[in-house]
Amino acid sequence: MAVLTMIAWVRHWRVKPRRHTAWVIGLTLLFSSAQAAAPATTTSPEYQLKAVFLFNFAQFVEWPARAFREPKAPLVIAVLGEDPFGSYLDDLMKGEKIGGRPLLVRRCKHVEELTECQMVFICRSETRELDKIITQLKNRSILTVSDTDTFTRQGGMVRFATENGKIRLRINVEAAKTSDLTISSKILRPGTIVPPGKD
Repeated sequence: MAVLTMIAWVRHWRVKPRRHTAWVIGLTLLFSSAQAAAPATTTSPEYQLKAVFLFNFAQFVEWPARAFREPKAPLVIAVLGEDPFGSYLDDLMKGEKIGGRPLLVRRCKHVEELTECQMVFICRSETRELDKIITQLKNRSILTVSDTDTFTRQGGMVRFATENGKIRLRINVEAAKTSDLTISSKILRPGTIVPPGKD
């Protein structure tokens, strides 16, 4: 119940994201339970919470101007592989803007389709292709996020890790810097910074 209450609270306050997101991050970490279950026809509470994190990342990561086609181009969040979010991610982002940019969700089956996106969630279905994907995205200003076990070790930027039944952040800051991305301390503080080549 705590997980669902947390999600409802986030949805209530997301109309003023910058004012409340620091609290949202902390509370998400406090209440997140990776073992929560839901009917197969809906998005699980685990992935609802991960969607909230993606929303937070959109607010507290800085991209260089060259990452966007034009000043008011949308901030695009791509989902690569077998989508675990369903329509929940779209609903969460609908009508939201960051710095005047609308948030859009795009689904892709192949890494070559990741054009004009600023963030990508790499699904577990792509684990075998992870080295190839990370190599092809290297030095591009795309925030890479996943929940695969070796993600940061293989060069990914942000990994959702399950520790004692809770979702935690493992962050490869050097990988982000290499792609000219700046991750705010509001994301770094509740997470764990890992060196390159480590989990």
